[in-house]
Amino acid sequence: QDFRIDAATPHAAPFAGGDGTDPVGRRLPQWLPDAVAEPLRQACLRTLATGEPYESEPFAHRDVADGAAEPVTYSVRAAPLGDGLVLSWVRFDASDRQEQRLADLQRLGNLGWANWDLVTHEAAWSDQVFAIFGRDPARGPVALAGLPGLALADDVPALTQAVGALTREGRPCDVPFRTRTPAGVRHLRIVAEAVTDGEGTPVEVHGFVQDLTARRRAELALVESERAMLTQHDVLLAERTLAARLQDALLPLPRGPVRPAGLRVEVAYLPAQAGVLVGGDWFSAIELPDGDALFVVGDVAGHGVDAVATMAQLRFTAKGMVVTGSSLTGALARLNALLLHSRSAHGTASLVLARYSPERRRLVWAQAGHLPPLLLRAGKARYLDRPPGILLGASTTPVYAEAECLLEPGDRLLLYTDGLVERPPDGIDQGLERLARAAAAHQADAAGTLEPLLAALLPGDELRDDVCVLDIQVPDAAARRS
Repeated sequence: QDFRIDAATPHAAPFAGGDGTDPVGRRLPQWLPDAVAEPLRQACLRTLATGEPYESEPFAHRDVADGAAEPVTYSVRAAPLGDGLVLSWVRFDASDRQEQRLADLQRLGNLGWANWDLVTHEAAWSDQVFAIFGRDPARGPVALAGLPGLALADDVPALTQAVGALTREGRPCDVPFRTRTPAGVRHLRIVAEAVTDGEGTPVEVHGFVQDLTARRRAELALVESERAMLTQHDVLLAERTLAARLQDALLPLPRGPVRPAGLRVEVAYLPAQAGVLVGGDWFSAIELPDGDALFVVGDVAGHGVDAVATMAQLRFTAKGMVVTGSSLTGALARLNALLLHSRSAHGTASLVLARYSPERRRLVWAQAGHLPPLLLRAGKARYLDRPPGILLGASTTPVYAEAECLLEPGDRLLLYTDGLVERPPDGIDQGLERLARAAAAHQADAAGTLEPLLAALLPGDELRDDVCVLDIQVPDAAARRS
């Protein structure tokens, strides 16, 4: 669809670029600048369809007069005329452009000007001030003395004091206040100053009113967000404190090496889940009432609170049964029954139990589906042969057996969970070989240095599983003398 110009006044010809060509008979897009033609064509189509007049926003155009281009501001109006349209082109002079700029400034800044004559008691508001207060312009502006009456009750005293000082003493004012409008409560600001006569008496007040509602809401939202962040910080701090206490209750970590039955034992515990200090892996390294040492390392399948609950149940039960005289295999059988009949009936766990007698340096151990201990002796590393034993919770008729190993002065024995050796896509055998090589390479490290071994096996990667390690060292003769 297009439009053909059927008639035009002589003043329309210069708008085509100054060539004086009569626009009659030409198509509208051929006669208009490209930036104007398409928006105007669409507006004309709407006016034809709806019958509603249209007026464009002011736009810049360069008129050519006496061979020189002059920037001029125009707007276009379209109105129905029979089955066609009549277009009128309005040119703004300098004062019109200045007024338009002032109107744009008030609209964009959401502010408007206001004048009050203190002698004649006349007042004048810009259109934007009426819009800010939500007041019908037909009602006219509010007198300066009546301005505090538009404020909410809590803001009336401050605004009344500021207006009084302005009108009596000519003191400038800059006061925030709230008012209720049809659109709701608005946060406003009035800035005004007085014009005085020769004797210093205020005779006129002029200033502006600005709507700060959007900014105030943003400030309040920021304050609320900061308050929520502080509250969340306090909650997180309380949770972290509680988690630390929970860890100390369920799985207390020693601050340094422990020495049950004359051995030196270093512990490493690294939970995989960020922010959680306790996982499904656990350990025990204690001296029994008869002077022997008990070592336990276990791993509950899964993560989260359920795994932690099962871990705590097995850890305390295992230690209690051995302390009260149960054999290692007897303890494993009872733990298996306990897991089968617990609330988490489908859970499983692996476990290794070891009892060390210092008189003969004899280590007796049993396991339930757990990886074998690693023995380091005379610069070499080898895994102990595993006795029979199935995962806890995997069978109602498990078979568990014990194995024996005599330790020598200077030996080191590593008990660990699978998080130390499993690195997908490598198989478990590759992980065990990697652990044996790394342990042999760090066997000569000074006592109490599990960190180099862990750094070699866990080079800064995010842990996929919990890691628990007991490094059991049999002191040699020199260490015992010291």
